[in-house]
Amino acid sequence: MAKAQSGAISFGLVHIPVSLYTATQYDDVRFHQLDKENLALVRYKKTASDGRELSGGDIVKGYEYEKDKYVLVTDDDLESIKTEKDRSIQITQFTDLSAIPVVFYNKPYYVVPEKGGERAFSLLSTAMQEEGKVALGKTVLGTKETMLALLPAENGLLMQTMYYPAQLREFPKDVTYSEPVQAELDMARQLVKALDRPFDPSGYVDDYQERLKNLIENKIEGKEVVAQPSSGGGKVINLMDALKASLERTEKQDDGKQAAHAGRSRSKRAVGA
Repeated sequence: MAKAQSGAISFGLVHIPVSLYTATQYDDVRFHQLDKENLALVRYKKTASDGRELSGGDIVKGYEYEKDKYVLVTDDDLESIKTEKDRSIQITQFTDLSAIPVVFYNKPYYVVPEKGGERAFSLLSTAMQEEGKVALGKTVLGTKETMLALLPAENGLLMQTMYYPAQLREFPKDVTYSEPVQAELDMARQLVKALDRPFDPSGYVDDYQERLKNLIENKIEGKEVVAQPSSGGGKVINLMDALKASLERTEKQDDGKQAAHAGRSRSKRAVGA
């Protein structure tokens, strides 16, 4: 796994050297854009305003301070203005996880201690875990200062970059809501309880990407692409009927899972005998 950045965690007078590793990856099927006439690959070229094609080494960063007047800024220039504080994760407070609206979270990183920081890192993550707290602070990633949250995780700490309040739009105000009917609310609560179970991420897969891969394989092999059958869903005519049907289906699925589990248990005992 490639390291995204090295730095440190600082809180009070404690300084812990750490490394950041990107916690997500792009796994979607990717398409190329092709010329409809001859399937030639469509390429995007970087060109100057005079039409000359440019390579990566020909391009520099420039800030337009007046019309058509630029000052050049290099990567070394950007690094030179970073202080030690910018290169570290500055913890400013600890708070409850429930106090942070999820809309603030942006991108996750794994935080790993570097040599010499293992003891202090373990001390911090264990204290946060036992107190049930997350840390809030700031750091500079690339050329941007970002808010962040450090969350205790099974193997240490997870860092979530966060949006600043000014980057978030207000919730739509023209949305209207109606008061729920008590009988429907009671049924909805039953459905919520019926679907309540511990979080198991292994049960979630990108089904659409699998169907997309199958579509591509079928087209490669010259097979006909068959449309997916309708799920039978449509406009909800009666909300109460829909809630009842959903609850009945959930209960049947749970009964089926329990029966299957019992069958596997009996098979194991029979094998053991």
